[in-house]
Amino acid sequence: MFKSFFVSLIGLTLALHSWADQPGNISVGPKKGTLVIMGGGGRDRTFPQIFQKFVELAGGKKAHIVIVPTAASSDPNFDYQRSWSVQLATQMGVASVAILHTHDRKKADTEDFVKPLTTATGVWFGGGRQWRFTKAYGGTRTEKEFHKVLERGGAIGGSSAGATIQGSFLARGDTSGNTIMVGDVQRGFGFMKNTAIDQHCIARGRQKDLLEVLEDPQKKMQKEFNRTELLGIGIDEDVAIVVKGDQFEVIGKDKGAVLVYNPKSWTDATPDEKKWIMVKKGGKYDLKKRVVLGKVDGA
Repeated sequence: MFKSFFVSLIGLTLALHSWADQPGNISVGPKKGTLVIMGGGGRDRTFPQIFQKFVELAGGKKAHIVIVPTAASSDPNFDYQRSWSVQLATQMGVASVAILHTHDRKKADTEDFVKPLTTATGVWFGGGRQWRFTKAYGGTRTEKEFHKVLERGGAIGGSSAGATIQGSFLARGDTSGNTIMVGDVQRGFGFMKNTAIDQHCIARGRQKDLLEVLEDPQKKMQKEFNRTELLGIGIDEDVAIVVKGDQFEVIGKDKGAVLVYNPKSWTDATPDEKKWIMVKKGGKYDLKKRVVLGKVDGA
């Protein structure tokens, strides 16, 4: 009986691997729902337009929006209820908008705390330090409810820290400073699997920074991550990607761009400047096949 069960288990595993390899099956992006991942605000001030796109994807006037500002500060006296995102959502006439915040992991694991998420059609993560999201919500009931929003076909969005947290590996997650690419907090929420997301990329001259994650020269990456499978995504200010399944489209400011880093496309002899491609506004990218579907420039 045990032998029969074991053989069946092997067969199921092989079938799942076969399914994952078939074209059209989701392997990186969410199976359901949509992600809006913004690289932070800048001079072009496209946040209202990008946030409006998020609201539309969350249901427009029927949307139930939850704003998560936890990354903004570690100060218990910080005014977490003051939010431009809440003002914008209200002006857009959504059905409801609420702020969800705590730094207390025990509270984040309670049924009462997650109630706003159980009916949410959209969740927006604000800026700050991305490790605060993981510290507060990682592995709790709250994180599970974030994923359930997508499973119901809802939208997850975020800017700056709220962009990086959506990857599986948390770039710039060190609690001592945001210049350390492989830090002491490494787990994101994994709305996009096998990805590391950076923000403010071109505006702050960060084009080479994701190489520290993808090559990990100091061997600091935890064993739970398969570095060889990671895909890097560097999003500039006032630019966002809209992710549906295994494809994304670049939106935002005119001449805006996203940099994509595919380690499988380079060798030890490849110059750093040739280790990414640029996908401009309106361009599309296939995350599973790792190919550009629209406008593209070299490094």
